[in-house]
Amino acid sequence: MTTAPPPEPALSPNDRSAIIRDGIAVGVATGVYGLSFGAISVAAGLTVLQTCALSILAFTGATQFALVGVVASGGAPMSGMVTGLLLGTRNTLYGLRVAPLLDWRGWRRAAAAHFLIDETTAMSVNRATRAAARIGFLSTGLAVFALWNLATLAGAIAGESLGDPRIYGLDTAVAGAFLALAWPRLKSRRNQLVAVLAVALALSLVPVTAAGVPVLAAAVIALLMGLVPDSSDTDEIRADELPAAERSDGGERG
Repeated sequence: MTTAPPPEPALSPNDRSAIIRDGIAVGVATGVYGLSFGAISVAAGLTVLQTCALSILAFTGATQFALVGVVASGGAPMSGMVTGLLLGTRNTLYGLRVAPLLDWRGWRRAAAAHFLIDETTAMSVNRATRAAARIGFLSTGLAVFALWNLATLAGAIAGESLGDPRIYGLDTAVAGAFLALAWPRLKSRRNQLVAVLAVALALSLVPVTAAGVPVLAAAVIALLMGLVPDSSDTDEIRADELPAAERSDGGERG
């Protein structure tokens, strides 16, 4: 006879507020980059309406920039879409990890899929409880979505008057925010090894492959390493599952 798992501890108001603040901070850091996309998209020949529709419906920066970049260089829009889809396939890997963690069903699961991006994944996978993961996912997703689209509209209206967006350092905002999120996950030796191998492989492929391939190759390394059990992670999980009385004395039985 199987017993039901114990209920998760309630999330304190302070913890809830801290997660929401972090989500909003990531939204601000990421959303500002929408200014760059709006300006570049209009400069590439898209209208303000097309630019805003792309941010609302696609809502994944890499895919959007890939499409606009192909169009700006004179390529066919369909080629841009294919390149964008190539970049967006990494979100499928995110979904495999996030879906069971959030455990939403029906329309909630379908709606959450639209917000499945780098930032929401990073803000949910490192939470101790399902409630914390859901709050991290929602707060980050809504903040990024709102600010990204507002910034896209502002950048599109401003158009070429912004000049080169790299002057303002906007091209580093997303990378900086994501690095800050990924850094706490690099505690174990295995995660550090994955990071080094993924970065090395991606950088080596950039000069010789099409856009999107280095990202996918790096994701494959992480996926393959994830299939190898990590004894340190297992020991940590087992320790967390012990009753408090046993953890206090090192888990030894008398």
